[in-house]
Amino acid sequence: MATSTEFIDIKRAKPLEVDPAKRVKDWNEYQKPFSEKKIKQQASRCMDCGTPFCQIGLNINSSTSGCPLYNLIPEWNALVQQGKWYEAYLRLAKTNNFPEFTARACPAPCEGSCTAGIPSDPVTIKSIEKAIIDRAFSEGWVKPRIPRKKTGLKIAIIGSGPAGLTAADDLNQLGHSVTVFEREDRFGGLLMYGIPNMKIDKSHVQRRIDLLKEEGIEFRANFNVGVDLSLEELQSSFDSVLLCIGAEKPRELTIEGRQLKGIYPAMEYLTASTKHYLQSSSEPDITAKDKRVIVIGGGDTGADCVATALRQGCKSVIQFGKHGKLPLRRQKDNPWPENPHVFSLDYAYEEAVHLFGEDPRQYYIQTQSFIGNENGEVKGLNTTYFNQDDQETRYWEADLVLIAIGFEGVKDEYFQTINRSNNRISTTTNSYQTNLEGVYVAGDARRGQSLIVWAIQEGKKAALEIDHFLKAKKITSEQC
Repeated sequence: MATSTEFIDIKRAKPLEVDPAKRVKDWNEYQKPFSEKKIKQQASRCMDCGTPFCQIGLNINSSTSGCPLYNLIPEWNALVQQGKWYEAYLRLAKTNNFPEFTARACPAPCEGSCTAGIPSDPVTIKSIEKAIIDRAFSEGWVKPRIPRKKTGLKIAIIGSGPAGLTAADDLNQLGHSVTVFEREDRFGGLLMYGIPNMKIDKSHVQRRIDLLKEEGIEFRANFNVGVDLSLEELQSSFDSVLLCIGAEKPRELTIEGRQLKGIYPAMEYLTASTKHYLQSSSEPDITAKDKRVIVIGGGDTGADCVATALRQGCKSVIQFGKHGKLPLRRQKDNPWPENPHVFSLDYAYEEAVHLFGEDPRQYYIQTQSFIGNENGEVKGLNTTYFNQDDQETRYWEADLVLIAIGFEGVKDEYFQTINRSNNRISTTTNSYQTNLEGVYVAGDARRGQSLIVWAIQEGKKAALEIDHFLKAKKITSEQC
């Protein structure tokens, strides 16, 4: 802070965005950078409070509060305000392996627990983080870090999402030889195929993969462990194995008509869309073009489906949520520093309002059955609107239905020797070790569907545990 009241005197600025009328015509990132003067001004709003709740990284009432990576937010805010951009980058990189991802895809629970948000509005932490890392890349500060010494120990990591990439990065820097196996044709997991390009441009993902390759990490694509090579064979070739296979098994709607054509899990639709964009093929495997689209599920994945359908040229789009409309302000049962559950018009809904004149979200809706035509294709669905004692049924026309109601857990069924509990891979208490010696798990496969920042934290902690295991193993073998 330059003065003691800037968090009140200077108003929070909304991150700049491309106009909805323009951005729905392409797949480019919709957010624009602040000017340097503006970002310094926003950074000066940081209170540098004695207990920075933006860093706490806790689950409170089943919701994330603060940063699970414990980013040194007040420190790099102050450095940005002073114009010390390189030093700000060093502080950011100290705790976060991939700020270019979190600054784009994380919902910023750090802002929800910002102390400035009590008397005023929270600091634009996410925008400042993005400004730091984007400047670091443009200035050439992000360079390959080649480990000086190698331990001679080899680790296989299955899955190249944020947890797998983080663990690979940390283990490589510790001197181990790391090989990352990915069953898709490109690396990045959900960063590459699960999150639309308008939120994370895939060039940023590929740039980081290329950097990790320069640092000595080996990547193997189109390689499905469990099919192309068994886990047991992998164990015999590596000193340790880390499973970062995600929690991609979609939660299903087991209701009448689910077998009809034109009904898909949301992630299948988003993946097909991104693959089409990257490959520039003539037509995606699943398209919303000229169709009446209904998205079932009120979360961020559902919003991404809405934005994708708009860009594909849908005839209409509606999103069902089983809960009511959120309030405009925090309620008494949602106190600071909990993440605020308040109404917002996110990017997808702004775009829908622009194109169709109204917010696509419908509240208190529960789908009862799907209705098909003579060709076995979905043509509509029956729903119940329920709000306290008020209930009514309604039929909705639809040509494409996307189910975005979350994930049940681990999808991969190849690793039969690994213990599971509640569709997650089991570990011992406060550990990342599975029931098999030398085999570890991290990310959504261990903790269930979660945020990108939790995945990165999981990757970092699993890497430390694997490093301790390998060092102890090496000492034992040398003694023998």
